[in-house]
Amino acid sequence: QVQLVESGGGLVQAGGSLTLSCAASGRIFDNDPVTWYRQAPGKERELVAQITSGGSANYADSVKSRFTISRDGGKKTVYLQMNSLKPEDTAVYYCKRISGWAAYWGQGTQVTVSS
Repeated sequence: QVQLVESGGGLVQAGGSLTLSCAASGRIFDNDPVTWYRQAPGKERELVAQITSGGSANYADSVKSRFTISRDGGKKTVYLQMNSLKPEDTAVYYCKRISGWAAYWGQGTQVTVSS
């Protein structure tokens, strides 16, 4: 049984930083592609950042130069370092991991940025 657990969310002031973690367990590959999404109230879920199996990273324009995605393959964990946070970054953040033919989602972690 594959499980993803996100952590690291919380309340932070604008300009602050948070690091989210997406820890995986079960039968998966160390370098599976992983994507972070977020969903704000009343809005559709949107892609924030993704890391490919080869280690390449892609970002939404709204977070480029502020967010960094990285992985610790040995721990099967992917991180999202978020700097210079803005109130518009407030959302529930989810990670999705594709392993083999399956896609797995975490339960989400709330990030709230106060102005």
